[in-house]
Amino acid sequence: MTEPSSNPFEDGLIADMRAHDGNVTSGPLAGNPLLIMTSIGARSGEPRRAILTYSRGGGDYIVAGTKNGAPTDPHWVHNLRANLNVTIEVGGGTRPATATIVDEADRQRLWDAHVAALPWFGGYPEKAGRVIPVIRLTPRAG
Repeated sequence: MTEPSSNPFEDGLIADMRAHDGNVTSGPLAGNPLLIMTSIGARSGEPRRAILTYSRGGGDYIVAGTKNGAPTDPHWVHNLRANLNVTIEVGGGTRPATATIVDEADRQRLWDAHVAALPWFGGYPEKAGRVIPVIRLTPRAG
């Protein structure tokens, strides 16, 4: 996958992550567990990256489509609905993964665990006025 276009803030954040084995060392996101997910644009077919805060669920990475509490899902969730194959860069390594938008039976349990690990996520549903999608990213060999 080619490197998607970005903005200067993202470029700086990614450079920091890549220089420190996936850890952010400066700025407002320092110390947060972050990964870079590259999906394929649902309309464009082009690579699209998203920098996401994650929690862990077994060997999987759990992310949530909060869009900082906006009333709509982030574009990357729309992309996943069209193509569940992604690449994740985390902990200094890059690997293919399969995204699963979890169903309601699993969603609440994973959301509760995500909020327990990352408490600031707790206010997003009320702020957004919507059910926040929870996504499981399962690394694949390759």
